[in-house]
Amino acid sequence: MPSAAPAIDHLVIAAPTLDAGVRWCEQTLGISPGAGGEHTLMGTHNRLTLIASPTFPQAYLEIIAINPKATPTKARTQARWFGFDEAAVHDRLQAHGPQLVHWVARVPNLADALAQCTGAGVDIGKPVPASRMTASGLLSWSIAIRPDGHLSHGAVMPTLISWGPQHPSATMASSGIHLKAFTCSHPQAATLNALWQALGGSSTCFVAGPVGLRALIETPQGEVCVGS
Repeated sequence: MPSAAPAIDHLVIAAPTLDAGVRWCEQTLGISPGAGGEHTLMGTHNRLTLIASPTFPQAYLEIIAINPKATPTKARTQARWFGFDEAAVHDRLQAHGPQLVHWVARVPNLADALAQCTGAGVDIGKPVPASRMTASGLLSWSIAIRPDGHLSHGAVMPTLISWGPQHPSATMASSGIHLKAFTCSHPQAATLNALWQALGGSSTCFVAGPVGLRALIETPQGEVCVGS
């Protein structure tokens, strides 16, 4: 049996600015996002909102943007995560505003999970240690990032992450919103499902169709569908 069992960790809403991301959350989901922090490695900052439900325990929403006041400490040859350095992503955010661009799956052992991906011919990157300071102390994790920042299979294949001693959801207050359903669509769904199950997933995660992500979120304003 594989030692890495994947689960949805968080959904990534990329924004042209963090303020724009906050406004999107307030207008679309009816709540103001919780506190986040700064990522010195990538020169980004975020706001977080718990969207956990019985089906998706510990899941949260990350609203993230480049921090214009920060100079990233990453190597010059390393692109920022989630495609922020790609012209197409920049142009899309400027034209259409904040949007669901990706998702992250947590695994108990990132090295084992990446070995499974490599064996399946899927390159989602190498482990990169990262951290940020929070009110309750240092939050640390290891995340798979490609040097070119490219996201596999049109961003439908998730980035993989392993957390340190504490998961960020442990200190998040209830938001009143919950993830009810999440769909990943891709023409190569069968291939991605085979990899997901090789990673230890107990069910299929991908459906055949055009490339896209879709999240159904229960909010104070009713059910809201957020898509890529």
